[in-house]
Amino acid sequence: MILRDVRNNKIKTAFIVTCFFIIVALFVYFLSLWLFDNVVIAVTIGLTFSFISAFASYYNSDKIVLSLNGARVATREEFLQLNDILEGLCLATGLPKPKLYIMEDSAMNAFATGRNPEHAVICVTTGLLSRLDKYEIEGVLAHELSHIKNYDILLSTITIVMVGFIVILSDAFSRGLIRGSKDDDDKASGILMIIGLIFIILSPIFAELMKLAISRNREYLADSQAVEITRNKDGLINALRKLDTDSEALEQANKSSSSLFIVNPLVNERKKKNSLWSTHPTTESRIERLQNIK
Repeated sequence: MILRDVRNNKIKTAFIVTCFFIIVALFVYFLSLWLFDNVVIAVTIGLTFSFISAFASYYNSDKIVLSLNGARVATREEFLQLNDILEGLCLATGLPKPKLYIMEDSAMNAFATGRNPEHAVICVTTGLLSRLDKYEIEGVLAHELSHIKNYDILLSTITIVMVGFIVILSDAFSRGLIRGSKDDDDKASGILMIIGLIFIILSPIFAELMKLAISRNREYLADSQAVEITRNKDGLINALRKLDTDSEALEQANKSSSSLFIVNPLVNERKKKNSLWSTHPTTESRIERLQNIK
């Protein structure tokens, strides 16, 4: 079961990276063709730029996500108990210890990021540390370790970074079109405007489709695996209850990275029922499944 999920996540990641490469290559190709009016130059620039951006996104996605969320290293001197709990869980799972990061925020939440178990990061908020007990923190960390073990982190992080990059390109392209349309009336400008409009229309659709590649079932699976690791389902159940009733909004939260967190950091979104477009299952359904574990 786990090996199949890991394999599926790797296939999905390869698919997303390929889509990203093609879309960015086409975008830069048409832009270069408009600027240089030379197919060879346009193809060369398009493929080169797309390869570099895909490569950089893959190897630096964790750094980008940590930077977006304003995280800092959780040193052993400052967060001894947190480091000790994670080390104990890693011994139980056989996983290398991920780097630990902290977000200075009174809201309760946590996420894992990285590209594989050897290059993984777990980040928790100071609010979570101050309001959960040892066993609840253990449940949260075990949940995030399960995401690392299943390679969910690779799929989630790559999706977020690449979708964000495409949206930025689309926005920059649309701004250029608005300025350019005032000065240029030639045929090339018209073609570029059509391409730009296509990107503006498709970018939010593409963003949602990429989120759908991150199945909500991964949260159920990580919950059940966390219980297997800790042998204590009450710790995670109590943690999820507290997280769900937390009314404080995460200051760094945004819709693009909300799927990374153990519960949706957007409080209003968290209260919605399960739907096709949900990044998380409801906490009630997660708790119900945990309670049914024998």
